[in-house]
Amino acid sequence: MKLHELKPTPGSTRNRKRVGRGMSSGNGKTAGRGHNGQNSRSGGNTRIDFEGGQTPLYKRLRKVGFKNPFRKEYATVNIDRLNQYEDGTVITPELLLGDRVIRKMESGLKVLGNGTLEKKITVKAHKFTASAEEKIKAAGGKTEVI
Repeated sequence: MKLHELKPTPGSTRNRKRVGRGMSSGNGKTAGRGHNGQNSRSGGNTRIDFEGGQTPLYKRLRKVGFKNPFRKEYATVNIDRLNQYEDGTVITPELLLGDRVIRKMESGLKVLGNGTLEKKITVKAHKFTASAEEKIKAAGGKTEVI
């Protein structure tokens, strides 16, 4: 089968309705819109969330919670992911971004202490958990806060 041989399944498509093409077409004069009323007129329709004058759902639901506009989201990496690097490597956020260990930089990089570290490396990050810092130093590495 080739692209030019593709056809829709029989019965799955219909011709479009051509309205306003004379009285004998069955869709002339009012073009299937009826005689009067909002939807018979051009531009006449309600917005998608309109409920006929009833208080809309988004106003009936309670407003809950608080969003801190100053909250900082950190890109996180566990120390077991750092085992892929050689001894003596200086690990920076740019290196981790380039190797797709982290997907995107938020407000900075935070190193978490999940797993074990077997390599002697220097890690430069914006934040460290206490356990991550402890494990990096125990493996003979260094931590640097940027």
